[in-house]
Amino acid sequence: MSDRPVVIKIGGATLDERASREAFARAIAQLRERTPGGIVLIHGGGKAVDRHLDRLGFTTQRRDGIRITPSDQLDEIVGVLAGRVNKALVGALLACGVRAVGLCLGDAHDIPTRKATAFDFDPGRVGEVISASPETPRAPLLRTLLGAGFTPVLSSIGIDAAGEFLNINADDAAAGVASLIHAAELVLMTDVPGVLDATRAVVPELTRTRIDAMIASGEISGGMIPKVRAALETARSLNAPVRIMPGNDQAALTRWAHGQSVGTRVLPG
Repeated sequence: MSDRPVVIKIGGATLDERASREAFARAIAQLRERTPGGIVLIHGGGKAVDRHLDRLGFTTQRRDGIRITPSDQLDEIVGVLAGRVNKALVGALLACGVRAVGLCLGDAHDIPTRKATAFDFDPGRVGEVISASPETPRAPLLRTLLGAGFTPVLSSIGIDAAGEFLNINADDAAAGVASLIHAAELVLMTDVPGVLDATRAVVPELTRTRIDAMIASGEISGGMIPKVRAALETARSLNAPVRIMPGNDQAALTRWAHGQSVGTRVLPG
């Protein structure tokens, strides 16, 4: 393993179910021992937010995979993600001996964020991580925590320069954090085992050439096309691999911690 940190984005059942959180925490405890550069965890929690907003009578809207975030829903979203979901995950990690510290992206302005500019529609209080050149040292708080042996657990809530909250897509947040701290690898735990070929077998590695060929042949189709293209773009910007790994199989993370090939590794070259 590299002495640079690994960034892992998690969501779905891992966050929703106690047994899944505990299994994930045990796997992180094993992985932490084999990762000298440390681990940074990024989480969303869309299902928990949906349930909470539904109980309050709010209507949830999404467009292009992004949650539309009106100002009157933002405090509730922050409360779920930066509060209940974050602390439940931190608690599971602490119980497994991981020195977890729960934060949000905006704490100490360590991960600078702003209102998103990439959309041709108004998504409300949706934000993005402000990128930096590879030569610019950023995220001093994360670096201090990692250097002291702590595992930062970040909810995808940003705070802009005016001190106002922003809701940030967890995949985008993880990519932004990985770029700022020069991560050795970004792991996206998803609801699929990896990228599948025509025989439904997981493709262990992908390059841009292979991705283009699989899209042309129809092996990669539908919603997997933007996911793979985004992973490739992130790998190129990081100059480091992006791994797509099953989030509903906690044993997969343990196997990866022991050096086995798991999921699909998207290479920058």
